[in-house]
Amino acid sequence: MHAWLCENPVGVDALTWKELPTPAPKAGEVLIEIKAASLNFPDLLIVQNKYQMKPPLPFVPGSEYAGVVQAVGEGVTHLKVGQSVACLSGTGGFGTHTIASAALCMPLPPGFSHVDAAAFIMIYATSHHALVDRAQLKAGETVLVLGAAGGVGTAAIQIAKAMGAKVIAAASTEEKCTLCKSLGADATINYAKENLRDAIKALTDGKGPDVIYDPVGGDFAEPAFRAIAWRGRYLVVGFAAGPIPSLPLNLALLKGASIVGVFWGDFARREPKANAAMMAELAQWYALGKIKPVIDRTMPMSELKAAYAHMGSRGVMGKLVMVN
Repeated sequence: MHAWLCENPVGVDALTWKELPTPAPKAGEVLIEIKAASLNFPDLLIVQNKYQMKPPLPFVPGSEYAGVVQAVGEGVTHLKVGQSVACLSGTGGFGTHTIASAALCMPLPPGFSHVDAAAFIMIYATSHHALVDRAQLKAGETVLVLGAAGGVGTAAIQIAKAMGAKVIAAASTEEKCTLCKSLGADATINYAKENLRDAIKALTDGKGPDVIYDPVGGDFAEPAFRAIAWRGRYLVVGFAAGPIPSLPLNLALLKGASIVGVFWGDFARREPKANAAMMAELAQWYALGKIKPVIDRTMPMSELKAAYAHMGSRGVMGKLVMVN
């Protein structure tokens, strides 16, 4: 097998494509031949030693991937050789093969492409957990999605619309806003050109959004929160902009609003039955055509460093997927 190896987490340039022994699965594990692996923001942080999870060195980055089971370890009964699966294991995806815990593998129904599957779990699980579980979103409510043209943003638009909500999508270019409209967004805000708070007020007749989905953080957090509706829920999803904002807590008091943390990974670990039910619902929604990952482009696995550069330029709309 071959894989991109991180032996020193000082950045993307230190990754090397190496031939490694193909491992055999232990009890509870499977060997997967990787067909596709998506690039996520944590994949950039982890090779810079900036992510909360710091795997022992050396490691193969690539948190999310899909492929075909090549071998199963002792005790694995729900998966079989030749079966297509998707997996989000945190590492291991940027190579030709990997070992994964069978418990983390999602069996793929017929017709679920490997490219879509490799771009599915993180963004849809995060957005479903955020909007359905944490925000308790109801039909007819208004959702503001920040960073709406990114991976989790595009998933949030689709899930919110599937639940009957009105969606305002905020993004940084007209091209990105056009993409959001094509996914079902009712209105868009180009925050590179418009004052975010004023635009939110104009689009909600001064009421503000009931739910704000924020995977961006940075400078947009406070103006968005200042525009939130009475009893609004502000979802803290991530900090793609870099800086972690400090919100004045008096705003939560004045608006009767909630600041709600969204950590899907720990939800899946702590509440596995609820997570499994959620993933089953998402797979059904995919089969029904309610949701479908937006694929910015596919690139050969050998071009991983160029893919990282493209992601770092903030030019990606949806998900970028590496293929073998």
